Amino acid sequence: MSEEPMRRPEPPNAERRFSQPTAVPGQPGVPAYTVTELGPRAAKYCLLIPIINEGQRILHELDRGMAAGVPQQVDVILCDGGSTDGSMAPKGLAARGVNTLLVKTGPGKQGAQLRMGLHFALERGYEGVLTIDGNDKDSIESVPLFVQKLDEGYGLVQGSRFIRGGEAVNTPLSRWLAVQLIHAPVISLAAGQRFTDTTNAYRAYSRAYLTDPRVQPLRDIFMGYELLAYLSVRATQLGYTACEVPVRRAYPKGEKTPTKIKGLKGNSDLLRCLWGALTGKYNP
Repeated sequence: MSEEPMRRPEPPNAERRFSQPTAVPGQPGVPAYTVTELGPRAAKYCLLIPIINEGQRILHELDRGMAAGVPQQVDVILCDGGSTDGSMAPKGLAARGVNTLLVKTGPGKQGAQLRMGLHFALERGYEGVLTIDGNDKDSIESVPLFVQKLDEGYGLVQGSRFIRGGEAVNTPLSRWLAVQLIHAPVISLAAGQRFTDTTNAYRAYSRAYLTDPRVQPLRDIFMGYELLAYLSVRATQLGYTACEVPVRRAYPKGEKTPTKIKGLKGNSDLLRCLWGALTGKYNP
């Protein structure tokens, strides 16, 4: 029997090599995307971060997550819409604790990025999914609060800067008024439970909720903000337990507000999604 050739030891400072992205073809409800796994599945839950051209903001957020030990609690998965700013280099992401990079190659906006992430997460077998924006406004350090509530059996966990323990820093007045006077009251009415920070994408969902046939989040009707509004109300409508946990959301002072909701069109789209959630338009 011939002996196996001896493997040459890797130099201490050798550059890590990553496999080529794997293409996932598009299908009804899921856009085509590629997968670059920077590490194997290692956690019970994952944290999905939809981003596109967030530059240093996402890198700083990931650095904060590393400092707080987030990659030891959840698998961090970036859901990229096609960034061209160089921030998605695999070597830099791996050094910041990212487990997997997904890049959307099919059509759609924020909703499609989220559906891509949910599809991957459910196929990979996670028992729950957390989501957070990638513009460095949110307290990624609060991940353990969401994990604890998922462990307790909640179907929906909503982050809120407006409850005891939360922090709302430099919130634009127009945004505060919209949430307090319109968005939160309407979502609370539709859900049958009071929520205080319903435009906040920092939240968590159980696998049981996401895979319930009465939910079906992987549908092409969710192209923009519709999915966030829908998932906010559907859980309690179906009898899943929901709660809020305190988080910090800080807008930069004296700088342009990092947000995807811009101008008349952005706000009218948000109101349209809100009305759809209230009237049951998105129910299967």
